[in-house]
Amino acid sequence: MVRKEFTYKGKTLAELQSMNIDEFMKIVPSRARRKLKRGFSEQEKKLLQKIRKGKKNIETHCRDMIIIPEMIGHTIKVHSGKEFVPVMVQPEMLGHALGEFVMTRKKVSHSAPGIGATKSSASLSLK
Repeated sequence: MVRKEFTYKGKTLAELQSMNIDEFMKIVPSRARRKLKRGFSEQEKKLLQKIRKGKKNIETHCRDMIIIPEMIGHTIKVHSGKEFVPVMVQPEMLGHALGEFVMTRKKVSHSAPGIGATKSSASLSLK
């Protein structure tokens, strides 16, 4: 079975990585295009510098940073509000925000009700 080569809007991964931001901006969806058109914030510029230097263990609070081709293959730890969750950037993530891949809420799992929680549990003995 032959694995199909990744393409994004008709461009291969090598073509995407050789593009500059202005060229990439033309092929992403409108929300990402507007975000890129406004330019990067200071924190986002620092994040890109760390990625370009090839640093390991990159942590960021920039959940709204749009994933661009030069981020592919890096592991970036994104803040979930409580902790930093590692995100391995895949080619399929292009044009999405980093925060989309880190959940901020956990699934609620309830245990048994405590004493006094219901009328029937009030009559139970404490032993």
